[in-house]
Amino acid sequence: MDRKTRERAFEPFFTTKEVGRGTGLGLSTVYGIVKQHDGYVSLYSEPDRGTTFRIYLPAAAGAGREEEALLPAVEGGHETILVAEDNDMVRELIAQVLSRYGYTTVRAIDGADAVEQFRKTPGVDLLILDSVMPGMNGRQAYNEIRKIRPDIRVIFTSGYTKDIFLAKGVEEGDLNFLQKPIMPEVLLKKVREVLGDGMDAG
Repeated sequence: MDRKTRERAFEPFFTTKEVGRGTGLGLSTVYGIVKQHDGYVSLYSEPDRGTTFRIYLPAAAGAGREEEALLPAVEGGHETILVAEDNDMVRELIAQVLSRYGYTTVRAIDGADAVEQFRKTPGVDLLILDSVMPGMNGRQAYNEIRKIRPDIRVIFTSGYTKDIFLAKGVEEGDLNFLQKPIMPEVLLKKVREVLGDGMDAG
C-alpha cells in the first residue's frame, strides 16, 4: 500500500476494490473488535513488497483458571445455523463462537453461496446474514431462501447502524439485527432469543 492508502486502511467503507467487489468494512470491523478488547493493530506495508498486520491483545485477567469460568454465562444449543459473511475472519469468528456453544454451523462466503448451502443442507434452523455482500446481499439471499422455506428465521448483521440499515429497505417488523463488531455474548443471547421464542423473522 502507498502512504495514503495506509492512512485510510481502517476507515469504515474505504476500499480500493472496484464497485460491487468490496464494502470497506473488513478492516474497520477487525479494528473495532480489537479495540473492544483493549488491544491495537499495527500495519506495515510497502508497494510491491507486501503488507503485515499485527494484532496485540492484553493477557486475559485471571489466566490459569478453569476455562469454563471465563466463558460468558449464556445458553447454547444444538440447532444448525447458516452463517453468510464475505469477510473470512469475521465469518470464522462467528462460526467458532457458535460451535463452541454446541451449534452446528454451515458457512457461506456471500449471498449466492448462502442460497446454495441452504439448498444442500437439510435442517437449517437459523440464518445469520451479513446485509452487505458483493453480488447478492443478505436481504436478497433471505428472500430467495424464503421461497424454499417461508418460516426460516434470520438475524441480519451489518457494520451500519440500525437506522441506516432500516433506511436501506428492511422493515422494522422484519428485523432481528446485530451491529458489527459483535461481542460473543451478544451474538449468543440473540441467537437463543430468535430460536427460543418461536418468533418468525418475516
